[in-house]
Amino acid sequence: MRENIAHSGAWGLALIMIVIASWVLYRYLAPKTWREWASAGVVQAFIIALYAEMYGFPLTIYLLARFFGLDRYNLNANLWSSLVGLGETGMLISMLLGYAFLIIGIGIFIQGWRELYSANTKNQLVTTGLYRLVRHPQYTGLFIGLFGEGVVHWPTLFSVGLFPVIVLAYTLLARSEEKRVVEQFGDEYLAYKQQVPMFIPRVGQWKQLLKRSKIPND
Repeated sequence: MRENIAHSGAWGLALIMIVIASWVLYRYLAPKTWREWASAGVVQAFIIALYAEMYGFPLTIYLLARFFGLDRYNLNANLWSSLVGLGETGMLISMLLGYAFLIIGIGIFIQGWRELYSANTKNQLVTTGLYRLVRHPQYTGLFIGLFGEGVVHWPTLFSVGLFPVIVLAYTLLARSEEKRVVEQFGDEYLAYKQQVPMFIPRVGQWKQLLKRSKIPND
């Protein structure tokens, strides 16, 4: 490999991003059971691998160049821009698209947390707001945000490989949580469950999901 790989070596920035993203993760997911800790741990691994490659060492690009013949001039640490050959332009496009997904995901994630927290303080079943559209809006937001950062913006071997594992882990966790909710609310939740999808809104409801995910100022 003759080319230098641009945009790497900023380990201080990588550490800062890992700490910030990890704080947000554990602040709002607040794992308690072993299933929740295990699922959060997979996301933690995703975050570490993502930002270590984004700002530290571009392992994915190195491996592709070293063992799979990716031999181009002006290799960039961003996978999409290197594969497509668009350089800085390709990296900018993937960054903008990825950040759009990330911002949307964070909005859904935090608003879902707020609605659930408010209902829990009143010992009520939440079926309004985002919960009128999906049963687990926090996880929907998490998936969208991670997809934006780890697949669209800055895909790596680890982030792309871990993404479906994260989806599976939180699908299993959601089913486990629903069993506990059924024990608490019984037929009321069963009726709600039959009417509302788990993670993905029905066709025509995405606009409502995006509108309702705007975090209020109060």
